Amino acid sequence: MNDTSDPIIQCYDVHKWFGHFEALRGISMEVNRGEVVVIFGPSGSGKSTFIRTLNRLEEHQQGKIIIDGIELTKDVHNIEAVRMETGMVFQQFNLFPHLSVLENITLAPIQVRKWSKKQAEEIGMQLLNRVGIPEQAQKYPNQLSGGQQQRVAIARALAMQPKIMLFDEPTSALDPEMIKEVLDVMIELAKTGMTMLVVTHEMGFARGVADRMYFFDEGLIVETGSPHDIFHNPQEDRTKLFLSQILSH
Repeated sequence: MNDTSDPIIQCYDVHKWFGHFEALRGISMEVNRGEVVVIFGPSGSGKSTFIRTLNRLEEHQQGKIIIDGIELTKDVHNIEAVRMETGMVFQQFNLFPHLSVLENITLAPIQVRKWSKKQAEEIGMQLLNRVGIPEQAQKYPNQLSGGQQQRVAIARALAMQPKIMLFDEPTSALDPEMIKEVLDVMIELAKTGMTMLVVTHEMGFARGVADRMYFFDEGLIVETGSPHDIFHNPQEDRTKLFLSQILSH
């Protein structure tokens, strides 16, 4: 973790409504370059909504979001610039079923970064090696397990060479035996110094990899601290209750 403060993500008093329902009620957070931040909390607490505002998949209505010096506004150029720098991995793998694994990974670099097919395929194969499934390059998504598909989705996000990786509950749709293979890839990625924001219930991952944790409830940040603080000395009753429920399983 960096000693010097070098924020790549800056959020100030971010609010988001869905009709009359206020999903985010004033979220402020700074994430430094190379930091791994885990966001956790009960369902409906605003975690996924928040992480989706960081690349404008959801539009915030109040407050400021600045990603690597670019403020997210209605300006399409700003939105595109931010999306170039942020990779996102979802619960569902969202792979194109009619494209091979390698084609799924090379599509965006060829179209958006204007790489040659050869360059994109070379990098695509490097990334498949990195996520441990180079032998699956020519298969189609439906021929892979859920864990393999999620690893392809991570490789696809990394192919755009983002500065930030956002993970929205990347293991929650997986069978238990596949969760570890995806978390292992994420742990390796964290070791390379990638800035990562991870919405997850995987507390072992949080304990081992996170620099900081944020507990969300009802659209608010209830508590933040290092994994040691959160697990060994939580301050808020809501945090204590949630951890007691999640760690007893």
